Amino acid sequence: MQITLMQGLMLAIAAIIIGVDYWLEALFIFRPLVVSTVTGIILGNVQLGLATGALTELAFAGLTPAGGTQPPNPVLAGFMSTTIAYTAGVSPEIALGLCLPFSFLMQYVILFFYSSFSFFMAGADKAAEEGNVTKIRNINITTTLIVALSYGVIVFACTYLAQEPMAQFVTAMPAWLIHGLEVAGGILPAIGFGMLLRVMMKAKYIPFFIAGFL
Repeated sequence: MQITLMQGLMLAIAAIIIGVDYWLEALFIFRPLVVSTVTGIILGNVQLGLATGALTELAFAGLTPAGGTQPPNPVLAGFMSTTIAYTAGVSPEIALGLCLPFSFLMQYVILFFYSSFSFFMAGADKAAEEGNVTKIRNINITTTLIVALSYGVIVFACTYLAQEPMAQFVTAMPAWLIHGLEVAGGILPAIGFGMLLRVMMKAKYIPFFIAGFL
């Protein structure tokens, strides 16, 4: 299946909105289940979006930002798992294994922003001393816009521009490698959920865990 230019632009717009949400951790629409479902809606295959989103969500369940650390990016994983399954015609498990390099790519992009945005801090400190609320607001808006546009550009490039090379790459893969990715994609959700349970499964949390599961 091919992604049209209009679909690519819609995915880029969705990435801009979701990227801002991940940057601010506001509404938590950046979770892979939501991202993949939105991708499936845009591509006209909601069922595929839900299937890939469910697997990717479990794989990333135990990976959350803490302080300045950044785990593999769940936004790119959500977009690319559905996109790869759609364009290359592979199973959600294989798509999950293939989407990880894109997730790592965005992880390092965000880390780069964390480092480079430190240059804005001197100006923000000075503005705070002067009570210059406008300058502080402009700094926050500027950095957020840079991140948002980066998400849009990267998602457009990875989903629309790179769809044919990705499909050709998957087609050229030997059967044993495809099977290995499928096995890895099946194991990753269990690992992600296990990492989450390692934190949650304490005696005082068990009633909440059971209630949430039900």
